[in-house]
Amino acid sequence: MNTTRFYLFLSLTAILMAARAQTDILELWSKVPNRTETNAKEIKEQTDILWIRKVQNPTIEVYLPTKANATGQAVLICPGGGYTGLAYDWEGTDIAKMLNAKGIAGIVLKYRLPDAISFKNAHQAPLMDALQAMRLVRSHAAQWDIQPNQIGIMGFSAGGHLASSVGTHFEEKFLIEEVIDTLSARPDFMILLYPVISMSTTFMHEGSRNSLLGMNPDKASSLYYSNDLQVKTNTPPTFLIHSADDQAVPVENSLMFFSALKEHHVSVEMHIYPIGGHGFALGLKDPQLMKWPELMLDWMSHLNPYNPDGAPH
Repeated sequence: MNTTRFYLFLSLTAILMAARAQTDILELWSKVPNRTETNAKEIKEQTDILWIRKVQNPTIEVYLPTKANATGQAVLICPGGGYTGLAYDWEGTDIAKMLNAKGIAGIVLKYRLPDAISFKNAHQAPLMDALQAMRLVRSHAAQWDIQPNQIGIMGFSAGGHLASSVGTHFEEKFLIEEVIDTLSARPDFMILLYPVISMSTTFMHEGSRNSLLGMNPDKASSLYYSNDLQVKTNTPPTFLIHSADDQAVPVENSLMFFSALKEHHVSVEMHIYPIGGHGFALGLKDPQLMKWPELMLDWMSHLNPYNPDGAPH
């Protein structure tokens, strides 16, 4: 199918499904952990993009396809924003709707951002929320017609750092007692677009590092959140998209993660565009960038379910 026909199909399908697809918003926590009670309020700013800042109550916004169209796959989506805000529609709900058009559940994570005023251990808040979101989605798998071993995570920019943190730190518990803690937080696959990966090299995105860990983080924290250094043999299969001319998050972030995955024999596919810059999301204004969803969907269609007792994919 050529690119023009593919996106025409997506557009028409999305219009037809808009009134029928199920959407819902769920809170992540019965009681939000790692929180200090303050008067801080969530901020929403609508310009060309809906920006959300100072998230106090993390949620997932669930976009389910019609049952007749459902593939059984789901993707938890982490919008980017340098750990200071969330590009909530641009890298969130717009992506969920695109996935819905192909029968995939798209679930947008509104995660807390590091804030020393609102949270006791600010750097832990985003990862806490993302791990909890993975467990929450898995707990609803039967209700939402999702296969529990076909739940992936997707992230853009700093959201890509969070997504890759889940993929490399999914066994982290943070000593939080919730009913769904017995469920695995391991994503079955990862989709990372222009992701921040390193927090310890010259290729890191300094703004994201400073927002997450502070201006002068200790070495242990920098290494812990450098996800290329945290890859293991059970790290999920990964799909990477980056542009070579990205001036915000250097392409070396994806290259280092690719190398680490290959070193640990983890299945990985990577596409690097010569021109594209940073933050292009669906890339609909560029005839080359706009092809990435088609490549991703083809990759997803060939994924094998994870078997924890055997080789990881």
